[in-house]
Amino acid sequence: MPSKKRRAGIVGAVVGVAAAGVAAGVAVERLVVRRSRQRVDDPLGEEPFGMLPYDETMTVTTNDGIELHVEIVSALHESGKPTVVFVHGFCLDQGTFHFQRKFLDEIGDHRMVFYDQPGHGYSTSLSKGEYELPALGDALYDVIKAAVPTGNIVLIGHSMGGMTIMALAEQHPDLFKDRVCGVILIATSGGHLDGSRLFGLPELMNRAAPPVMTIVNGASRLTGGMIDKLRHASTDLAWLLTRKYGFGSDRPSPALVSYVEKMNSRTSTDTVARYLRTIYTHARYPALRTIEHLPILLISGEKDMITPLAHSEEIARLLPRAQYMKIANSGHVVMLECADEVNAAIQAFLEQL
Repeated sequence: MPSKKRRAGIVGAVVGVAAAGVAAGVAVERLVVRRSRQRVDDPLGEEPFGMLPYDETMTVTTNDGIELHVEIVSALHESGKPTVVFVHGFCLDQGTFHFQRKFLDEIGDHRMVFYDQPGHGYSTSLSKGEYELPALGDALYDVIKAAVPTGNIVLIGHSMGGMTIMALAEQHPDLFKDRVCGVILIATSGGHLDGSRLFGLPELMNRAAPPVMTIVNGASRLTGGMIDKLRHASTDLAWLLTRKYGFGSDRPSPALVSYVEKMNSRTSTDTVARYLRTIYTHARYPALRTIEHLPILLISGEKDMITPLAHSEEIARLLPRAQYMKIANSGHVVMLECADEVNAAIQAFLEQL
């Protein structure tokens, strides 16, 4: 179990950057947020977020010395079907797949593996240096070796989790010839596009990218505590930004927004800063050639402000055989916001394998 982590806001440094610019409106926004949180008709008000059971847990240690927290949900019966491995995104954790875990567990046909990426959730952090996508790909490979030593695999990645799968394909192509039998990429990107903003971060962060990258390059540890204190004092603002940038519907469940904000807040500023360069420079389009022969499902929210549709559309263009599903009135956390539609698509995909 990791040490207690400092609080962070939506998509890491965004809250720290945003807070100074919107301070004058915070009082009004807090009133709006508190009223929104008190909705009595919230259908997910009693949902047990972060409390789903597992059948087995293990710790997988990477070559970098990071201890990855892994949870395994066993199939109800021996079906011979592939194990499904879930890979979450930046500033989130394995709880991102709450509804998919719950849904597939009820069906009981597939063994499922969930883990927290380095520096996220219950996994420990890198002792020094920056987080690199090749290392994330190797971490996923370590999880597969430990938790799924044999048999076929389906990989499901959300946002940075999809990028991690691309890195895995780049570094371990034989795995995609011998064992991976399907890939689902949700709200992800293969890299920069001409005219596209900095993917993975809202436009506000995009405008601040140069000074933020300067901080990442030389002073993240010195500035991290200061930013964390600001975020800690602006939890309502963090909630508001989570709703704005994470969701596409006008009135998302307050409990669901709070759950996503809680995942964001558990990721320390130091971790966020040490991931930024990797996300900013991500370019993995060539890796798609390694998976082009496989069944592939692409899912994106039509109102995704963090990874806009153009990124999924570019992957679809490069993978013309892939199924591509766009979900209306949904944002970046589409698998939480529109769980029924995403679950139905995943179920149909798995039944075709």
